[in-house]
Amino acid sequence: MTNFNEEALRKHKELKGKIALSLKDSLSTQDKLSTYYTPGVGAVSSYVAKHPEETRNYTWLNNSVAVISDGSAVLGLGDIGPYGALPVMEGKAMLFKHFANIDAVPIVIDVHSADDIVKTVEAISPSFGGINLEDIAAPICFEVEERLKKKLGIPVFHDDQHGTAIVVLAGLINAMKIVGKDLSSCKVVVVGAGAAGTAIIKLLDIYAKPIILAVDSKGIVSKNRGDLNPEKQKLLEITNPKNQSGSLEVALKDADIFIGVSKAGLLNKELVRSMSKNPVIFAMANPVPEIMPEEAILAGAAVIATGRSDFPNQVNNALAFPGIFRGALDNKVVKITDRHKIDTAKAIANLVDKPSSEYIIPSVLDKRLVSEIAKVII
Repeated sequence: MTNFNEEALRKHKELKGKIALSLKDSLSTQDKLSTYYTPGVGAVSSYVAKHPEETRNYTWLNNSVAVISDGSAVLGLGDIGPYGALPVMEGKAMLFKHFANIDAVPIVIDVHSADDIVKTVEAISPSFGGINLEDIAAPICFEVEERLKKKLGIPVFHDDQHGTAIVVLAGLINAMKIVGKDLSSCKVVVVGAGAAGTAIIKLLDIYAKPIILAVDSKGIVSKNRGDLNPEKQKLLEITNPKNQSGSLEVALKDADIFIGVSKAGLLNKELVRSMSKNPVIFAMANPVPEIMPEEAILAGAAVIATGRSDFPNQVNNALAFPGIFRGALDNKVVKITDRHKIDTAKAIANLVDKPSSEYIIPSVLDKRLVSEIAKVII
C-alpha cells in the first residue's frame, strides 16, 4: 500500500513543485518576437489603456485566477505560515488547470491582518480575472472576503467557506431522497463554527431553513454564552430558535443530521443512537473523521459522508470551484451570489442518477462537473 506522505515528499522534491507556466505560441521567429513583445506589444498596451473594459479580450484576464493564502489555517495543520501554505496553493492551481483549464497562480502573502490582506489583494487584482481565497483563518476570513467583494469588479470566492458548503448541500439533497425526509423539517447539528461551519449553516438556512444548532468547543452556541465573537453572535439569528444550552450530547438528541467540521473522534456510537431514526452523518474532519464510517453504520446511520477519498461520499471542494470559476470567467460574472451557490449544489446533486447510501455525491473525476456547473454561473 502506498505511503502517500513519503510519496508526496519524493515527488515534490523530484519535480521541484508541481506547476509551471506554458506558452500559447512559440517565439520561433523574429516576427513572432516582434509581435508578442517589442515593438508590437506597445500597440496592445496603448489600446487596452484607452479601453480597459477590453483588457480581458487581449490578455490572460479571461482565464486567470489568483489562489491566495496567508498560511494561517492550512488544511488541518493550522497556522504554519506562507511557506507551509505554498504546496497547498500549488495543488489548488493544479486542480484549476486539470479540471477547468484555468491558469491559476499560487500567491502566499506574509501579512495577516484583515486590512493588510485586503490591501495586498486589491493591489495585485488587476493582474487576474478572479480571486480564490484559501486557508485564511476565521474570523478574519469573513471580513476579508466581504471587503474584497465590495471593492473588486471580479469574482472573489473563499473556497474553504463556500466550496465546502456547496458540496455539503449537494450531498444532503440526495441524502434526503434516501431517508425520505424533507430538509426543511430536519434538525441539523453543525459541529465547528469556523469558516466552513459558518458557511454551511448560512447556505442551509437560505436553501431550506431547517432547525440548526451550531456547536463549538465550548458547547451549543446560545444567547446565554458571553464568549461569542461577532460571527457566532450573527449565527444566533438563524440558529438555536429555542435558545438551548449545553453540550454536543444535548444538541444531538433526536437530530436528523450531524455535520462535522471539527476534530477526530468527536462522535461515537452512543451519540449516533441518540439521534432520530436513520440519521445522516457528514463527518468531515481530516485526515481522521469525527466517527469512522463503519462505526456510524453499526450505530444506525443511514448515510455517511467524509472528507476522505478512500470512503464513499467524499465531500471534496474540487467538485465545485473549478466549474464555478469556469462559468464566472466565461460568462463575465463579477460576483458569486447565494443563488449561484445553490444552483451549483443542485447541479452537482443532479449528476447522481440513482442516489444510494454509498453514492450521494459524484466523483471529482466526473467529466460532466465543470460544464454542468458553468452553465448555472450566469
